[in-house]
Amino acid sequence: MNLETFFEKFDLFANAPNAVAKMRELVLALAVQGKLATGGETKHVRLGEVIELISGQHLLAHEQNEEGKGIPYLTGPSDFSSKHPTPTRWTETPKVVAEPGDILVTVKGSGVGKTNKLVSERTAISRQLMAVRVHGAASDFVHLVLMNAAEHFQSSMTGIAIPGIGRKDVLALEVELPPLAEQRRIVAKVDELMALCDRLAQQQAERETRHAALARASLARFADAPTPANLDFLFHKSYAIPPAALRKSILTLAVQGKLVPQDPEDEPASELMFRIAPQRTESKAKEPHAIIIAFEVPDTWRWIELGDCVQSMSNGIYKPSKFYSETGTACVRMFNIQDGHLDLTTLKRLDLTPSEINQYRLEVGDLLVNRVNSRELVGKCAVVAANSEPLVFEAMNIRVRLVERQHLPNYLNL
Repeated sequence: MNLETFFEKFDLFANAPNAVAKMRELVLALAVQGKLATGGETKHVRLGEVIELISGQHLLAHEQNEEGKGIPYLTGPSDFSSKHPTPTRWTETPKVVAEPGDILVTVKGSGVGKTNKLVSERTAISRQLMAVRVHGAASDFVHLVLMNAAEHFQSSMTGIAIPGIGRKDVLALEVELPPLAEQRRIVAKVDELMALCDRLAQQQAERETRHAALARASLARFADAPTPANLDFLFHKSYAIPPAALRKSILTLAVQGKLVPQDPEDEPASELMFRIAPQRTESKAKEPHAIIIAFEVPDTWRWIELGDCVQSMSNGIYKPSKFYSETGTACVRMFNIQDGHLDLTTLKRLDLTPSEINQYRLEVGDLLVNRVNSRELVGKCAVVAANSEPLVFEAMNIRVRLVERQHLPNYLNL
């Protein structure tokens, strides 16, 4: 794509997903391909022909400090900013020193290919970094070449403990080198286009902030009056409410009694609790705890503890992998709990005794709640539906067997 097409399609690029990052990549690609300026013929060289490459060296803990004593010491890309590094450590016993004007390249770890330019003072560098000292070209143009090569360096990494690239990967990088004057014109054009990208990024951030505020306000207004007439608060052409936020709002309205009209003829919740009281767990037959009132509910509702409507609650079975088999009893794991229901397309099977099957069997209407693992997984729950074969459940889950299993399970799942 040439520069004219770039500007013709600018509005289209600006509204595309991840637009600014893609535009920056395109600017760099056009720059090193000689499509941002016109001039003399380019010369095909290896980067090693126009640079000196200095490999950094690690300093031990006692050789560095945080008190500003000595010269700055850069440990890796964690000290990088968008353009120039900001040191957090210093050393009085430097081993390898980069000079102002050097381009710093990350050569080890997850940040391989990231670059910054040193502008202020002589600085010691660690083995995660190399300093590129340019002799036969415009330094800023070589910096553009290195930034454009970041993905290439990432794909060239080797090693197991700390993967990275070596000196030959940098020195052997092939470059189309235009005349010096054109290099400078290309750098100036890149600076102009990158400034345009910066402005676009700022505008997008401001727009997203405004849209997020509008979305929150619209959700709040709909929550105050969740009627079909107010659906326009949720679906508006000027902004989009994230699906996760919409789902959360719907669930909140549901359990607060705001999602459907109240029928005064409905049986009050107090009557339901009276009927199921004899079947509650033994622990709930004791003195009840104080109930924390989180929000107001309709008159026919009642605040309770979950245990007030639980018949039994237990953890699942634990069996090492040697008990897995191809023909055993199907076992539901925490990964089978998906979006409020059980996904049984992939099941492990266990060789179990009849008594184990009976003890850990799932019944229709049971609630299954994941109790361990990451923040994203803990608390996920699902209602057990009818299945063509017996199901048991693993120790990562809690089986909640309710007293009333016709209506309560699906509501409590919400």
